[in-house]
Amino acid sequence: MNIKSQKDFFSGLMFMGIGVAFAWGATTYNVGEGARMGPGYFPLYLGVLMTILGAAITFKSLVVEAIDGDKIGKWAWKPLVFIILGNLVFGVLLGGLPSIGLPAMGMIAAIYALTFISSMAEAGWKFK
Repeated sequence: MNIKSQKDFFSGLMFMGIGVAFAWGATTYNVGEGARMGPGYFPLYLGVLMTILGAAITFKSLVVEAIDGDKIGKWAWKPLVFIILGNLVFGVLLGGLPSIGLPAMGMIAAIYALTFISSMAEAGWKFK
């Protein structure tokens, strides 16, 4: 098996993994039918659709020749950490953290913190 486009191959695998997880998670809910949809109907079919899309992208990466091969570059770890940190800080500021006595700060403070940390990730801001 020769991978002709690494980016397409790994993004297709990612789509298939997320699609299978959604479809599997939706089976714990009542799916229902088309006329009377249950809470698991949309996630199940969304997961199936994402899995099919991922399979098509993965198949394309193995069959269609890419011009430059689309190699995977190195990961940008710092922005990824900042984005995850921003979401965690948003959740903590929004709901508080009673175990350490931090009260809920509210939506405005949480949004400002999320925006500040996300902009640091976008600008490539460095801590010294």
